Amino acid sequence: MKVLKFGGTSVGSVDSIKTVISILEENLTNGERIAVVFSAMGGVTNRLIEIGKMAAAGNTEYVEFLKGVEERHFAVVRGLIPVKNQSSTFAAVRGLFNELEDILRGVSWIRELSERTLDLIMSFGERLSTMVITEILKSKGVSAEFCDARQIIRTNATYGMGDVNFETTNHLILEHFAKSTALQCITGFIASTAEGVTTTLGRGGSDYTASILGAALEADSIEIWTDVDGMMTADPRKVANAFTIPSISYAEAMELSHFGAKVIYPPSLQPAFAKNITLKVLNTFNTAFEGTYVQKSANGKEYVITGISSIDEIALVNIQGSGMIGVAGISGRLFTALSNNAISVILISQASSEHSICFSIDPKNAQKAIDVLEKEFATEIGLGHIDGISVEKNLSIVAIVGEGMKKNTGISGKLFSALGKNGINVVATAQGSSELNISVVISKSDLSKALNAIHGVFFQSETRSLNLFIVGVGLIGGTLIEQIRNQTQYLREEKLLNLNIAGLSNTKKMLLDPDGIKPENWRDRVMDEGVKTSLPAFVQRMIELNLPNSVFVDCTSDKDIVQYYHMLLDASISVVTPNKVANSGSYSEYIALQRTALQRGVKFLYETNVGAGLPIINTIQGLMASGDKFLKIEAILSGTLSYIFNNFGGDNRFVDVVKEAKAKGFTEPDPRDDLSGADVGRKILILSREVGVALEPEEVKISQILPGNCLNAPTVDAFFEELEISNAFFADMQSAAEAKGEKLRYIATLENGKATIELKTVDASHPFYTLSGSDNIVSFTTERYKDRPLVIKGPGAGAEVTASGVFADIMSISSYLG
Repeated sequence: MKVLKFGGTSVGSVDSIKTVISILEENLTNGERIAVVFSAMGGVTNRLIEIGKMAAAGNTEYVEFLKGVEERHFAVVRGLIPVKNQSSTFAAVRGLFNELEDILRGVSWIRELSERTLDLIMSFGERLSTMVITEILKSKGVSAEFCDARQIIRTNATYGMGDVNFETTNHLILEHFAKSTALQCITGFIASTAEGVTTTLGRGGSDYTASILGAALEADSIEIWTDVDGMMTADPRKVANAFTIPSISYAEAMELSHFGAKVIYPPSLQPAFAKNITLKVLNTFNTAFEGTYVQKSANGKEYVITGISSIDEIALVNIQGSGMIGVAGISGRLFTALSNNAISVILISQASSEHSICFSIDPKNAQKAIDVLEKEFATEIGLGHIDGISVEKNLSIVAIVGEGMKKNTGISGKLFSALGKNGINVVATAQGSSELNISVVISKSDLSKALNAIHGVFFQSETRSLNLFIVGVGLIGGTLIEQIRNQTQYLREEKLLNLNIAGLSNTKKMLLDPDGIKPENWRDRVMDEGVKTSLPAFVQRMIELNLPNSVFVDCTSDKDIVQYYHMLLDASISVVTPNKVANSGSYSEYIALQRTALQRGVKFLYETNVGAGLPIINTIQGLMASGDKFLKIEAILSGTLSYIFNNFGGDNRFVDVVKEAKAKGFTEPDPRDDLSGADVGRKILILSREVGVALEPEEVKISQILPGNCLNAPTVDAFFEELEISNAFFADMQSAAEAKGEKLRYIATLENGKATIELKTVDASHPFYTLSGSDNIVSFTTERYKDRPLVIKGPGAGAEVTASGVFADIMSISSYLG
């Protein structure tokens, strides 16, 4: 024996009812013995409540609303019952609406809508849908029989949520089913008193009807057919990566439903649970999917937690005072007062010092709770034993649920780490001794972000996302996007990571889309859909979106953009950049950014500030973290100057090498910007700070390569003319170096707390002697690498290596947040 229950969306239209009929026919064809419970058509119960209230208020427009409900049912009759069989069904539907119209007319006359009358009005939803579907089945040759649950389910006279008399009800159900072999089509949600007065079963009423029937008939299973693929790991409207939970225990289902999961209402299924009847949650619109099995104990699970649920809006009430410490009965008085005034408490948290108690309630009861408690504790408040009672609104609750938590350590740490790394403040928390549920109260504005962040951490076999906002999509930024495109499949399959490009900006246009901008067509989308670039607006919108695991990627050299780094880090958004401006300004600014990132639990990464994709800064940070001490750093940090001095010599004149470097695009438009050493100065300054030397920009000593006449030339052309005139100056330097068997190298040095940059000569024993092309090279002399310095060498410039360095920083953040 199986009991099937179909919800409102399943019976809400001609097409959906066709699917329901096919499900029932398949069961009957397979020889299954079934009974079926129907809810009202989707939205009808709420419309009937609205109509009843309109009638009670004397608003005659309820008549038109009622006609709309009637037409929905007539449309189903016309669409699914052959014309020759329609008249009797139309008459039956019309008869029910005549009865309903009489009731509403009476409500309108006396201007009163009692709970008893409202139950009667609501009952028409299930009576109509079940009667119509029964007639559809009969028209298809199915032996079906309409069963009004008011004849077989007895409750007391508590209207709105009748208390079932199971002894009488079970007897009536067994007696009824013994009389007929026809398919019983039963109205959900409704029942009656011993006197025959209509009642309803409250929230989850149709589920309750199925549970009552299943328990009485000792069914093998109960199938709840709805419009989703079972119970989900999280609300799919808020968490795109949510997926179906294959198996869940009764206790887990109870917890998830208490905290907002609305697929089923387990308290109403308690009669079935008490008899260990398996519950199946299935999708009417995806019948091939296996859905969720709800049983006394769930089968082996892949994850430590089973699901994440939430309550979108709660208020948190706090009562505190030193007079509460050690005083017995405070909690009892508090919650008795709330209970006596029908105020339900969702979550409770009490400090171990007994100095305060906070609890969450429905916001609509917040002021009522304050009034009740101020009255209850008026004496203590007057004496100063209780400081007062406060309420905080615009909050939400997130709960992680799972029986696996009691067998695993570190679950709460993982939860709070995920929240902390995304800048989500926990206002209150509670965990039951059963270790089945950990609940946290957070700001409502952070709810979606929290759900996605938590889901990504606890369900890592599903792809997690990093949301990227890239500013500067020229050479480096464009190359980065291309690298992301090429790695998309690998990252998803091997790293279970989705790099979601949520925002792009160039100097002209910007585009933000939290659903993602595909790297295959980003240029077209920015051009077609983008709006005029406004960096303040871009940053503000990014913060407003409040997406989890957000990363701001600055691929520009813009001096103004760094002013937003603090704001972004403070909003718990990580920053990745090759832009050296922020780290080469004042030391106080450098330290402030580091501290903000640390305090907010996010990352500020800038490996590409020095040496493009070479692992220079990461190496320093690793050595520093492990306790090594830096004695000396020597470095060639300009690819341009490296190229020039690696090619200068022999028959190659200095002026010709500089011209060649400019022609190949190695230099700035004015080569003096490279030859001045200013860029190298910024890089050695950053390395100095990374090893703990607090230098200011002006403290870096740069020895000029160029003579004064070259430096002071008014134009680039004039500069090259002066460089030609000064050829002997450079030739003499080169000759002197060659005479000693040495080579010219433009070296930045940090030693004894001082940073210097100058043109030096090195012999064959020096690691810089064999440098070629435009490579960078860094030599670290530390206490551990004293006799043989640690050397890092490779390309220190270029779009590909710089973009790959930025990419590596992004991957580092994904590991940290994951």
